[in-house]
Amino acid sequence: MRALTWHGKFDVRVDTVPDPKILNPRDVILKVTSTAICGSDLHLYDGVIPTMMAGDILGHEFMGVVEEAGPASTLKRGQRVVVPFTIACGHCYFCERQQFAACDNSNPVENQEISEKLYGHAMSGLFGYSHMTGGYPGGQAEYVRVPFSDVGPVVIPDGLEDDKVLFLSDILPTGWMAAKNAEIEEGDIVAVFGCGPVGLFSIQSAIAMGAETVIAIDHHPRRLELARGLGAKIIDFTETVVGDALMEMSGGIGPDAVIDAVGMEAHGFAPDNVVEIVKQNVLPAQDRGHALREAISAVRKGGRVSIPGVYGGYLDKFPLGAMMQKGLEIRTGQTHVQRYTAELLEKIGNGEIDTTFLISHHLPLEQAAEGYRNFHDNQNEWTKVVLKA
Repeated sequence: MRALTWHGKFDVRVDTVPDPKILNPRDVILKVTSTAICGSDLHLYDGVIPTMMAGDILGHEFMGVVEEAGPASTLKRGQRVVVPFTIACGHCYFCERQQFAACDNSNPVENQEISEKLYGHAMSGLFGYSHMTGGYPGGQAEYVRVPFSDVGPVVIPDGLEDDKVLFLSDILPTGWMAAKNAEIEEGDIVAVFGCGPVGLFSIQSAIAMGAETVIAIDHHPRRLELARGLGAKIIDFTETVVGDALMEMSGGIGPDAVIDAVGMEAHGFAPDNVVEIVKQNVLPAQDRGHALREAISAVRKGGRVSIPGVYGGYLDKFPLGAMMQKGLEIRTGQTHVQRYTAELLEKIGNGEIDTTFLISHHLPLEQAAEGYRNFHDNQNEWTKVVLKA
C-alpha cells in the first residue's frame, strides 16, 4: 500500500510499505477514505518529538471503511467509522474512569520505559506519533490496523459526509475538552491563545458552553477572521500588548479562564521565545512556553487555565509563583476522545456544530508532502488539509 512516512526533520515521503494485517482478535483493518494533517503532526515534521524512526507511518486523524474485522471486534466489514487518535483498551483502571488517554494497556510493554523515564508513568498508545506512544502506524495511508476496535471507532450514519465528521478523531473533541477543562460558566470571559484548528474549536466550544465573551489571540489574519466568524473578539499579538488588551477587555480583572491552544512551538519575537527556539533546535525535549507564560500572567486571580496545546519535554522559567500566588486551577492532558464522540456526533448531526469551515485544502495522499510543507510554511492560507487516500 501507499503511506506517508517520516524520514527526519522536514522530510516526509509517500512510500510503498507492507499492508497491515490483523494481529489481535479485537483488531480491524480500515480502508482509509479521509485523513487530515494535524497541528500536532508539525511537531514531528519539525523534529522536536523524540523516538521517531525513519519509515514510521504518520497520521492520527483518519476515518474509513472496515475492510476486515477480527473475531472479537464489534465492527463489521463495510461499516464506515471515525477512529479516535487515542488508543484505549476500555477495561483498565483509567479507561473505566473514562480517562481513555491514560490507558495502561494500549502502549506495548517494550515501549513503556521511554515515557516512564520522561514522565514518571507510561503514556497510552497513539496512532502515528512516535515509539514513545507505542510506535503504532498512523492513518495517512491507504489502510491502517486499528487495535481495540470495540472501544474507539465511531460508526457514522449515512448522510454525513467525511468532511463533517472526520475531526471527531481528534481536534473537535480536543477543543471541546479544552473548554470543559476551563470550567466555563454562563457570563464568563474566556481568552484563547492560538487560532489553529484546536484553538478555533475551543472558541466554538466555549461559546456553545455559555461564555459571554471569547477573545481570540493570534497573528494570522485569516485565522483571526475565522475566529471572528465564530463570534470571538480578536487580538493580533503583533499589533497589541496582549496582557494590557485582555485587562482592558475584562474590566481590569482579567479573563475568567484562558486556553493555551499553542503548545510547545510558540511563535513570535519575544526574548524568551527567541532563546527557547535556539534551545529547541539543539535539544528536542526543550519546549517553547511563551504562550503558556502569557496565559498564566493574563488570567484573573482565582481563574482557570486549560492547556490542550501539546508539550512534550522541559520548560524553563515556568511562572510557578504566579500560578500559586494567584490561586489558579490548571488542567491539561491528551484528549479522552472516546468520552465525547457520541455527544459531538449528535451535535454535528442536528446542525449545532459545523466543522467544515476549517478546511482550506483537499489533496490526494500522493501530495501529502506538499500538504505538510504548506501547512507548516503558509499557516494563514492553509488552515486545515484533508488528504484523500
